[in-house]
Amino acid sequence: MEVISITSNSRNLAFLSWPEASEAASKEGSTLVWPFGACEQHGPHLPLITDTLFAESILKEVFDCLPNDLPIWSLPSQSIGFSPEHLSFPGTLSLSGDLMLKMISEVGKQLSEMGFQRLVFFNAHGGQIGLLQAIARELRVQCPSMAVLPCFLWSGIDSLKDLIPHKEVEQGLHAALAETSLMLSLNSDLVGEARPFDGDMDVFDKKRILPPEGWSLEGAAPCAWLTQDLSKTGVVGDSRGSTPELGNQLRKKLVEHWIKLFLNLLDSNWPPIDHQK
Repeated sequence: MEVISITSNSRNLAFLSWPEASEAASKEGSTLVWPFGACEQHGPHLPLITDTLFAESILKEVFDCLPNDLPIWSLPSQSIGFSPEHLSFPGTLSLSGDLMLKMISEVGKQLSEMGFQRLVFFNAHGGQIGLLQAIARELRVQCPSMAVLPCFLWSGIDSLKDLIPHKEVEQGLHAALAETSLMLSLNSDLVGEARPFDGDMDVFDKKRILPPEGWSLEGAAPCAWLTQDLSKTGVVGDSRGSTPELGNQLRKKLVEHWIKLFLNLLDSNWPPIDHQK
């Protein structure tokens, strides 16, 4: 009988045959990673697909560094997400929260029925962090035999603060210094000439209302902002100073961080799950 190989360079579930997918699911600790991005405006200088490209590119580099025998695969990317804050800018496409919940729940249930033990949301769009966390909790209740881990590409990497000014860490929320630099590193041909900064709070239009002390766009006391409230170009933060060199450093930090996290996860029994279906 021919031996089925599930350790090819392509770790995408969609490239496996059904017997290979069945064997993959049956592996101890079988883990699927689902990249989430968006189709939304990223200023006049970055493509609509920016977040999806980030999730796919970083995950590919991470997977290329993982041992072939680890039971981990990716799903095809979800490239249209929850982006209502950007709908005033042409090109942006957004699914409703209800539709995202239904779609992810249906896919998740099928993956659980196949026997996969972990599902990681590998999300690169900040505007859907909270939604994916809520959906993950719902899916966990529906599928007690499958752990669900809603992760954000940029979260938990303290060393990024050594590369990006504090102001940009706090205020550079969209298409600003970090994202522009990372895209310059990954694919500079997709980056336009403009470097907008009208969404920088320090140069904010004085006719607009600034947040009172203790309040901010995001953080401990956030607000549900819409991009047009903050910027005419769609950039929230300051994209000036973006360089391929900074992008290379950010890229290296991201890849190293996620290699470590996936190795730690696959070497553990975390999270605890109910194995009785």
